[in-house]
Amino acid sequence: MLRAKPAALLIALLASGLSSTAAAQEPARGRGAAPPRVARPPLFFREEWKQTAAGGEHPVNPAEALSNPNLELKLYGKEILLTGSAQDENNPIHLWTGTCTTPCAVALRDKTNYGDLTGLARIRWTTKVSGFHQVRPIVKLADGTWLVGDHTDGSTLDWLQSDFSLADVRWLRLDIASVVTKGTIVEKPDLGKVDEIGFVDLMPGSGHGPGGWIDVAAIEVFGKPVKR
Repeated sequence: MLRAKPAALLIALLASGLSSTAAAQEPARGRGAAPPRVARPPLFFREEWKQTAAGGEHPVNPAEALSNPNLELKLYGKEILLTGSAQDENNPIHLWTGTCTTPCAVALRDKTNYGDLTGLARIRWTTKVSGFHQVRPIVKLADGTWLVGDHTDGSTLDWLQSDFSLADVRWLRLDIASVVTKGTIVEKPDLGKVDEIGFVDLMPGSGHGPGGWIDVAAIEVFGKPVKR
């Protein structure tokens, strides 16, 4: 009996090892191949505005203000101005909401494509603000629904470029006629076909000087084009 114990112990250890190996291999077979990595989408469009020959500060003319010929410019609200100079890095060409007497918004529309803003789609823009004003994203879906996001940007000290992922944004409905929010958070809106993309100032401007307004210079949208 005493001689049999080492052999029995060896057999038990071998059986345990084989069982552990099989258990370790089984989940690996069940998992299969690793899921593919989600790729970042390409640049959908870029706009950095175009100053008129006269220069200076003036109401935005949608027919003259765009540098990208593939886009259309839509203005919502009154007295949005274009100002700045391409030669002045401290005052680049930008849209300014200081003289808006109500909330106001700006949107860009690609003439031939919707934007697919799902996955890793993102926006990059260069902004500056005054007072408690903040720059927020807006989108118009293919079915006509307008949404405004909870993401905000804007430094009161200097022009800053910032990126944000649209997957991180929570959305409210936007009444574009009066540029005010409506209802409660929209759960998981479908951003697979976005008709217009832009920004909003949800507060009236305070005029020139410190007070309250937003400036938006260059804006880039990264997403997949979807034919209209």
